[in-house]
Amino acid sequence: MCDKLLAREAIGATRDVPRPEDYGHASNGAYPRAGLVEAQRLLKSFLRDGAARYADSRNIPALDGTSRLSPHLRAGTIGIRTVVHAAARLRERAAKDAASSADAWLGELVWRDFYQQLLAHHPRIAHEPFAEAAQAIPYVHDPAAYAAWCEGRAGYPIVDAAMAQLNTTGWMHNRLRMIVASFLTKHLLTDYHEGERYFEQHLADADLAANNGGWQWSASTGTDAAPYFRVFNPTLQGKTFDPVGAFVRAMLPALARVPAKYVHEPWTMPPLLQADVGCVVGRDYPAPIVDHAFARQRALDVYAGALAKRRG
Repeated sequence: MCDKLLAREAIGATRDVPRPEDYGHASNGAYPRAGLVEAQRLLKSFLRDGAARYADSRNIPALDGTSRLSPHLRAGTIGIRTVVHAAARLRERAAKDAASSADAWLGELVWRDFYQQLLAHHPRIAHEPFAEAAQAIPYVHDPAAYAAWCEGRAGYPIVDAAMAQLNTTGWMHNRLRMIVASFLTKHLLTDYHEGERYFEQHLADADLAANNGGWQWSASTGTDAAPYFRVFNPTLQGKTFDPVGAFVRAMLPALARVPAKYVHEPWTMPPLLQADVGCVVGRDYPAPIVDHAFARQRALDVYAGALAKRRG
């Protein structure tokens, strides 16, 4: 009798478990699945099929080249020591090429631990830049531009596809996180806290330390951050890591028929070709909300001026 009551209570409790769509995520089944069993399945699958190629495939968003374990590390359904131990064993047993992939994987896990330690020893970075000079950066407040970034309407395919992935699946490829963070903070000169907050609200693996560390790296405000004069060119990033446009076409239906030559810069397509492939810029797909050359120079001037002012 007691077992039946416990079973009935367990069923009732299950019905009260919140669903991803209750928090604004798409109800398409793409949100990461939870639980210990799923975490173990992902680890075994990655060790069997992906770990040996990790160094070569981890930056290609069209490939399923990462472990996808970050939501489980965040939730505690798998422990960091379990994953590190698996990576270390892989390195010991693997051939030379696979060992380099294990090293790359371990390196990413070390970054995660580094950000945990950084936050523990410098708790102020949860609210302010690690680099005190960065507090002088005069960010631009542009709600329309910020909304375009959030909704995948920036006009740069790799940026928009990345945001579409986040908004529909609750996950984003790590290379894409750097690209969209650089775009928001450098191209749009938006305070990194805004992007950090959006990721926190939408990522299944949202973790204060890692999220903050990644954003401060991209915004050039953190420790060991990207130098302020490093401004990702979203077009070149797309061409480098999604050369034939497989990822952006998968995430952005408007670009499905755009030739590879133009898929990362559709605004350069001749008007007749735009009409022929059903992607008229400004109608079917947005024009860039900011010019890259202008945005890059503006960011360099603003950051350099802020740092010089702080030193003075």
